[in-house]
Amino acid sequence: MPMVLAANANASGSHVGEWRHPTAWNNPAANIENAKRLAQIAEAGKFDLIFLADGNGVRQLDKPALFAATSPSDRPGVFEPVTLLSALSMVTSHIGLVATATTTYDEPFHVARRFASLDHLSGGRAGWNLVTTSNPDDALNFSHTEHMERGNRYERAAEFADVVKGLWDSWDDGAFPQDKEAGQFLVPEKVHVLAHKGTHFQVRGPLNAPRPPQGHPLIFSAGQSETGKDLSAQHADCVFAIEGSMPAAQRLYADIKGRLPKFGRTADDMRILSGVTIFVGETAEEAEALFQQLEDLVSPAVGVDYLSKMLGRKMQGYALDEPMPKFDEEHVGHTGIGKAILNMAYEEGLTVRQTYRRILPQMGGNMFKGDAKQIADTMEEWYTTKACDGFMIAAPVVPTGLERFIRLVVPELQKRGLFRKEYEGTTLRDNLGLGRPANRFFAA
Repeated sequence: MPMVLAANANASGSHVGEWRHPTAWNNPAANIENAKRLAQIAEAGKFDLIFLADGNGVRQLDKPALFAATSPSDRPGVFEPVTLLSALSMVTSHIGLVATATTTYDEPFHVARRFASLDHLSGGRAGWNLVTTSNPDDALNFSHTEHMERGNRYERAAEFADVVKGLWDSWDDGAFPQDKEAGQFLVPEKVHVLAHKGTHFQVRGPLNAPRPPQGHPLIFSAGQSETGKDLSAQHADCVFAIEGSMPAAQRLYADIKGRLPKFGRTADDMRILSGVTIFVGETAEEAEALFQQLEDLVSPAVGVDYLSKMLGRKMQGYALDEPMPKFDEEHVGHTGIGKAILNMAYEEGLTVRQTYRRILPQMGGNMFKGDAKQIADTMEEWYTTKACDGFMIAAPVVPTGLERFIRLVVPELQKRGLFRKEYEGTTLRDNLGLGRPANRFFAA
């Protein structure tokens, strides 16, 4: 299989200072023309998919400097992602369309229906990024006074995913003949009533949509706790992995894929994508100059606020040039990103200032920087040594960063036989080399 390339479709880029850069898009908030152009750029580069992260509230109200500057992962002025991807499905033909929906503050029927609809609208290019919601304050927008405890969130998520997949199997593939001459719109024997009764949900079904073209739209996840990795091994087709070094990524890759047999799956049933921000230039010096330009656009106050946001704990009281303090306790919204940042800081002996400057370009994930050959060398090494099956790429400046990657790096990957020159199939599953799931209720 060729290397998988996914594009982070945040129109404000992946760096806190990106939107201020002279070559960045003007007025990126809720801008449909920018979104259309970004999807078409990625498709022209033969990317497998674009990905829209999402949240359920406006964040950082308690961090005025960061709130005013806006951090890439907060998205205070964006479209609802499935609505946006439905529009983008009309102006693209091949690229996968993946969006986030929470299992903590949504319902299985709603999620199953939205992504089944997107799969039909796009001709089989939909994917659902399953999250349990890491931000505790999101609870306040859904009639809750506090966030659900972590263990309960993951227990609910596992049941949620099983119900969604059961709803996608409500109808046999041949259930809708729509035969005008015979007067038969559907075949009554080819529908299954789910009648699910579980710990968290009671869902009768069936889903009021034919079975999706892909059988099941792809399920993505990013949890890196023990429960999160088990959830991925049970339900996910793709995993977004966030590790700051190749050895750590190799360990995570082996760990997650090693859990698949427990759920009757094989290593070929899943793709693992490493999150990376890529600074590429005609020369390594040009890439470094762009990096420094962005760093200079972020004040220390914004940097500390951003670090606080990524760790889920206040960092304003710590000296900037002292070592990162030790944090052992977990809190209700703790994420794999926060753990990766702390591990990196401890392993490398970073100060608070060095830590926030390190994560500003890459949201806590990895960063590759250099000319096209250097970037391709690094990507090839990760890919061929089982650190990942591909990459979730964030461009530091949108759209020029993605355009530069496609112009400089993609041809180098193609020359090495690592990446496609044309799309292999018509669906996202086809292009990722993943089989179409059988319907659990109807024999083939």
